[in-house]
Amino acid sequence: MVKFVSEDETQRLISHEAAFEPVRQALVAAASGDARVFPAVIARASEPQNTFSLKSGSTADLAGLKVGSFWPGNPAKGLPRHNSTIFLIDQDNGRIGAVIEASAVNAYRTAAADAVAAKALARPDSETLAVFGAGHQALYECVALARVLPLKRVLVVARDPAKAQRFAARLAERAGGPAVRVAEAEDACRAADVVVTATPSRAPLFDAGWIRPGTHVAGMGSDARGKQELPPGLFARARLFCDLPSQSVEIGEFQHVRDEIDRGALTLTAIGDVLEGRAPGRASADDITVFDSSGIALQDLYIGRFLLAAASEGRGVAA
Repeated sequence: MVKFVSEDETQRLISHEAAFEPVRQALVAAASGDARVFPAVIARASEPQNTFSLKSGSTADLAGLKVGSFWPGNPAKGLPRHNSTIFLIDQDNGRIGAVIEASAVNAYRTAAADAVAAKALARPDSETLAVFGAGHQALYECVALARVLPLKRVLVVARDPAKAQRFAARLAERAGGPAVRVAEAEDACRAADVVVTATPSRAPLFDAGWIRPGTHVAGMGSDARGKQELPPGLFARARLFCDLPSQSVEIGEFQHVRDEIDRGALTLTAIGDVLEGRAPGRASADDITVFDSSGIALQDLYIGRFLLAAASEGRGVAA
């Protein structure tokens, strides 16, 4: 019998705190020899502007996939643009064991990867965050980072000044303590201890020279061929990390320097190896660290398992 967890239920169960540990476990699993993450499939629906993706993977005791869709015309119908559904496969018989609606969950899951990496790689005294983007996901990234870093300031960079101001007002309500203001890209980068990009960009959002020693940079938006948020010129000065190297060089930020990675000119490390102590992370206060999150299926499977258990137990999780 297929178990089903509705969107209403998963929204009730999820929070930044709840998402952190399943995503951390997924990133650790991704770097182990027991897990498999299969190539992502990026597809188009009947109308070419409507797209969907399939990300799948397995571990010793989990298997399944996440289907994510982007329908840009949905707001006119009163519906969200993004939707996400997790399918867990019963490994005893190969049938679908659980269907978990996870559209709201997906934003928490993505932000949790950012927070896990920042806790491991950013300087522990990081106080100033620069965020590129003023959309739905950028808000979740900032709130998740405020949980793990002693942030005092958030500098918002966006192309639309009015949207940036509205975003800053919403963030000030959600993030709690940090002061929030809109800033120009160069000023924000030069002041930041942490820089996060959460956009659909296909070109670098800032100049490499604006990033000062000791900064942690996270690219959260590159999850398809052609997407790009970070300047490749930064990478030679930095220590490079990602959720999954094999995927990052295909659809993530490091697709743009794959040749340099393949020939050993740049070294790319899975964040799970850092979390497990198999590889070094930040070596000094002056290191620039770069984390690329292309989003892996194991994050969805682990958070899906958490949601399934929480729903079965009738738990509620505070936001």
